Amino acid sequence: MQQNQEAILLLADGTVFKGIAIGKIGTTGGEIAFNTGMTGYQEVFTDPSYLGQLLIMTTAHIGNYGVHEAEIESDSIKIAGLITKKFSNGFSRVASVESLQTLLERNHTVGISDIDTRALVRHIRNKGAMNAIISSEILDIALLTEKLKEIPSMEGLELSSRVSTKDAYEVSPEQPKYRVSLIDFGVKKNIVRCLVERGCHVKVFPMNTTKAELDAFAPDGYMLSNGPGDPSVMTDSISLVKEIAADHKPVFGICLGHQILGLSQGLSTIKMFNGHRGINHPILNLQTGKGEITSQNHGFVISKESIATQPNIEVTHEHLNDRTVAGIAIKNKPIFSVQYHPEASAGPHDSRYLFDNFIANMHQYQQK
Repeated sequence: MQQNQEAILLLADGTVFKGIAIGKIGTTGGEIAFNTGMTGYQEVFTDPSYLGQLLIMTTAHIGNYGVHEAEIESDSIKIAGLITKKFSNGFSRVASVESLQTLLERNHTVGISDIDTRALVRHIRNKGAMNAIISSEILDIALLTEKLKEIPSMEGLELSSRVSTKDAYEVSPEQPKYRVSLIDFGVKKNIVRCLVERGCHVKVFPMNTTKAELDAFAPDGYMLSNGPGDPSVMTDSISLVKEIAADHKPVFGICLGHQILGLSQGLSTIKMFNGHRGINHPILNLQTGKGEITSQNHGFVISKESIATQPNIEVTHEHLNDRTVAGIAIKNKPIFSVQYHPEASAGPHDSRYLFDNFIANMHQYQQK
């Protein structure tokens, strides 16, 4: 890549930002979103839930601590493109193995730097989520405008099938105490790690699996993972989770898994004006009265109004910024889910107790 090669960011409403190319030279598009986290860019970029997103990092400096082999959540970068204020080609951390620029190029990720990200985020915050396009090879606004029209809306878009494992696989500690069937809608590696650290033998299944295949593993509980896209169009997954929830085995859902659990119980989901993305989101646990600072990444949410029509559903957690639903449970069953990421890597570990709650539910199930 040539130094200081020009790049353009064009939003669907016609707003244009000009900056410097980073990553691979090329053109990319998707829904534009912003992440407010101060650290953890490598984990963020490899999170499958970000598939199809052009991501604005609100932290001014990105790339300054390089890339570490352990700080990945999947097998590749999943964001559609990167937008940042200042981008560092060098890095100073001893443990890092390469620059972020090298990682972006290897993953064919297009990006733009040296733009006013504060102005951009304020614009998105006021106008709402919209599609956008980044290019470091096409600088003609008219041509980019035509290409932007080809990018599909995130609403109604199924994306999990692009990141779910194709074949089931197992991860286990030396002396497992519990067996967990995990449905992979775009799972982060640290979710599996948090289960294994707690003595779980985890079998990760493709999203198109059947309940019979899940049950053949003889699980003590089911995990519904995070993932990208609009949950309301995932009718097969919703039907599968409805089957699972009809039993009395423990279930734990995270993010997309939480939304699919809600849909399986007759709730509805809505696309947010702006999603929640960052590692500093405040949550209130309505059962304990305690607050948590959490890691979040979602653009859809369970409708609070729809919960009023389902007396078997209890709201367990609430987002304190906008009072959206952040957690639910099915009454009289060991089944619960949260809209945020309790594994939080990077991020605060305030919510890791949710994995312990899941373990406690499986322990009680084993005792019956």
